[in-house]
Order: sequence, then structure tokens, then C-alpha cells
Amino acid sequence: MNVIFNLPLYARIGLLLISVLSVWLILHDNSQPIQRSSEPGRSSDYAMTDFTMTIMDINGVPARQIKGDELAHYPDGDRTEIVNPIAEFLKPGQDTWIITSDKGQTQGKADAILLTGNVIISNKHEPDFNMLTDTLTLDTNLNTAYTEEPVTIHSPQGVTESIGLHAALDDETINLHSRVKGHYDAPPAN
Repeated sequence: MNVIFNLPLYARIGLLLISVLSVWLILHDNSQPIQRSSEPGRSSDYAMTDFTMTIMDINGVPARQIKGDELAHYPDGDRTEIVNPIAEFLKPGQDTWIITSDKGQTQGKADAILLTGNVIISNKHEPDFNMLTDTLTLDTNLNTAYTEEPVTIHSPQGVTESIGLHAALDDETINLHSRVKGHYDAPPAN
């Protein structure tokens, strides 16, 4: 004799209801399927969080240090995206330039890095000096930074605004492209 027939009537009815309910749920699943990104290359092959990378020059001396909240590499186009990057240009005997932004993106060997959103260029040894823009491209081979976007430069002597900028970080020279205007307060004479 079958074990189910030895169960009380209410237990057999309960099992029957559970099996009918299970079959109904399987056949009438109204939930949406999980959407996978159909965009090719949108999944990263490696990622890091709260990272610090030190890039050496050809002599093995630290040239740049890059920090960020998140870094993800995408094999499609050999792209790397960084959230909240902080790039520090290290040159012994020279000022250390620090560049921060909301996002950074590069391709290949990172010869050029595009920084977007709240880009700030500052001098580690002169914290009162900084340059602000929305988009900035870093040329890591030539240690230059450039943009065609509006730029605001704050210094202890005043504020300067421009459309476009080219900065040679090694030479510590800045060329402002157009519509340059500013306010300069001469330092007090001693």
C-alpha cells in the first residue's frame, strides 16, 4: 500500500494543493527575465576598488601615482574607466601636480586620459593655486594637460578665466587659449 494513502485526509489535500500551486507557479511565471547587457564589451575582464597604482619612468623612478574609488577594464576597445581618479605627477625637485575628477577614461597603453566632471588641477606645495574645468585630457607621454572647455584659475593673487588651456606640467607653463579675463591683486610691498 502507498504511504500517501496512510496519511490523514487533510494532509493528502494539503499535498495536493501544494503540488497544484507549484505547477501553476512554474507555468505562469510572470516575472521579468534578468536583463543581461546586450551591448558587446560592457562586461569588464578585471576591476579594482580603492586602488593605488604607481607608474614608473624608463629609469624605474616613480613618475605618477593614480588612485581611485573604482577601476574597470573593458576588453572591447581596450578601455579602462576610473571613478574619482586622483593623479599625482611626481618629479624630484619639481612641484607635484595633483589632478582630480569625477571620472576618467583611457584606451590601450593610457597615452591619453580623458578626465570629466569637476576636474581640479592643484599644486601639492601651493594649495591656494588650482585650476577648475569640466573636461581635461592628459597626455601621459608629454606630461601635458589640455582642454577647450572654460577654465577658472584661482591663485592667492586673484582669479583668471579662459576658454581652453594647455599646461606643460614638466615646464610648469600654462597657455590660455581665448577670452582670457581676470582679476589680479598685487602682493603687498614689504
